[in-house]
Amino acid sequence: MTLQQLRQIIMVADSGSINEAAKRLFITQPSLSATIKTVENETGIEIFNRSNRGIIATAEGEEFLGYARQVSEQYQLMEDKYLTGTPYKKKFGVSMQHYTFAVEAFIHLIRQYEDDNLYEFSIFEGRTIDVIENVRKQVSELGIIYENDFNENVIGKILREGDLEFIPLFSCNIYVFMAKSNPLAKKEIIKMEDLMDYPCCTFDQGERNSFYFAEEVLSTYSYRKFIKVNDRATILNLMVGLNGYTLCSGIICQELNGPEYIAIPLDTKEMMRIGYIKHKKMRLSELGKKYVEELKKYEMQEPGPISSSDRI
Repeated sequence: MTLQQLRQIIMVADSGSINEAAKRLFITQPSLSATIKTVENETGIEIFNRSNRGIIATAEGEEFLGYARQVSEQYQLMEDKYLTGTPYKKKFGVSMQHYTFAVEAFIHLIRQYEDDNLYEFSIFEGRTIDVIENVRKQVSELGIIYENDFNENVIGKILREGDLEFIPLFSCNIYVFMAKSNPLAKKEIIKMEDLMDYPCCTFDQGERNSFYFAEEVLSTYSYRKFIKVNDRATILNLMVGLNGYTLCSGIICQELNGPEYIAIPLDTKEMMRIGYIKHKKMRLSELGKKYVEELKKYEMQEPGPISSSDRI
């Protein structure tokens, strides 16, 4: 297969129509259809499903397109640098569960390139399965998630099926994250029974709303009051308005969380291993390596109550 063929197939995926893609490429529809068929025969996979509503990539096609986009983008970067003299545009993308420290690490990474005129960074915060899919499809180079003894087998199976791997960064104790106005906020340590009268707020995982995909640990615990939310900013509002709480790593950042919240250790032996996922066969880019180094700076050394007025 050729670079031209890859770019034509990418155009079909972006257009959602062979006819529309052919118009944009200034070639005939039969010629474009023949290109797709040739590449499908060479690779032994079906890249697209065709229907009356248009053309949609298959699961194998999504993976193929991820590699195709990377090849096309890398060639464009090389061409810009060595053939056309166009300044090199730095690119990096990350997907994550909700971790404020991971956002702050992203900010610190970008600040290293503030003087550059050309860069393209992307950050996606979403459901666990979407984070995994973004890395599998190479929408993002890295994905930030957690594993523990409860979910590691299920998450590990999905990662292996996508030819992905989980690289641990550090382990964390479990903390209760709440507003400072919560009656429990003055405690040095909190027990599960202390939380019975307060609503536990959790991020809804959509169709994959299994215990194994929950962002919060102890997802199988029988909470008396339980609120599912599909917007993380709403969770903060519920903490203030209803004395709600969520369970987290305890790594909070003053600049982004504000001074109104606190994380207090939970009396449990449960731990969470925070790390990143990547394609097994792909080396980290230079930007990927720098981002990981920023993440490693957040490893916690000493447990204890943590206020969002304290930057970790």
